[in-house]
Amino acid sequence: MILRYLDAKILPGYAAIERGTVFGYCFFVYEGAKGVIGDLYVTGNPDRVRAVEDELLEHVIDTLQGSPGVHRVEAQLLLHPAGTASRVFDESGFQRYRRLFMKMPLQGTHHDFRALPGDFEIRPWQERDYQSAAALITSAYRDHVDSDINDQYRTLPGSLRFLNNIVRFPGCGLFDPAASFLAVHRPSQTNVGMILCSRVKEDAGHVTQVCLLNEYRGKGIGQALLAATHDSLVRRKFKLMSLTVTEMNRGAVSLYEQLGFSTMHVFDAFVWEG
Repeated sequence: MILRYLDAKILPGYAAIERGTVFGYCFFVYEGAKGVIGDLYVTGNPDRVRAVEDELLEHVIDTLQGSPGVHRVEAQLLLHPAGTASRVFDESGFQRYRRLFMKMPLQGTHHDFRALPGDFEIRPWQERDYQSAAALITSAYRDHVDSDINDQYRTLPGSLRFLNNIVRFPGCGLFDPAASFLAVHRPSQTNVGMILCSRVKEDAGHVTQVCLLNEYRGKGIGQALLAATHDSLVRRKFKLMSLTVTEMNRGAVSLYEQLGFSTMHVFDAFVWEG
């Protein structure tokens, strides 16, 4: 994904250079009136890594907040433990949200998933599901904390862009249609829930999206979607299933813990509204 932006010469950012050698960089992209900080990397002496990270972030944030027409900046620094890169963001007026990276071993363990109610069915993802899936995301995340973190969820065009990045580009691994499913309400033939999964290693699947319409929560549909992905990965000898979730989304966190997921890493998401 980074190489694509570089080839098109549309990947701005800043680099830390010493004696002609790059030892750190931070990149970002513009998406209309929004800037998205991609990530931050610095190598070398641990005693000065944090200072260089802060300096790179200061330059990137100053650039984005000063860019004409930019009214929002988002960042999720997955590689940095929560709090380690927060000072510059906090001082620049960003809201901070803690996010959990959770994983579940798939081999040699047993997981109990609640049975799906009879009025619903789980069916595999199909290419024709794009439009209805985007509408589902927009409805499911209305007034949800995750739509504060990622404003793409707030509109149908934004949800379509999100799906495009997940399904058609390797923005979060290689999309795995065999482990991606929709929940359908049989009487109305309405899509009420969805789970998308990508392959991030030969034997590891990462859930990139799981959502459910509010009025269908509490019926075991979310568990059934997770079970479908789980079973697909197990059949194909995957060893690990992972996902990320916002800590404030306590219902989802509790469900994942109940099903056997454990938190391996906590990182921060940052949002600035100009």
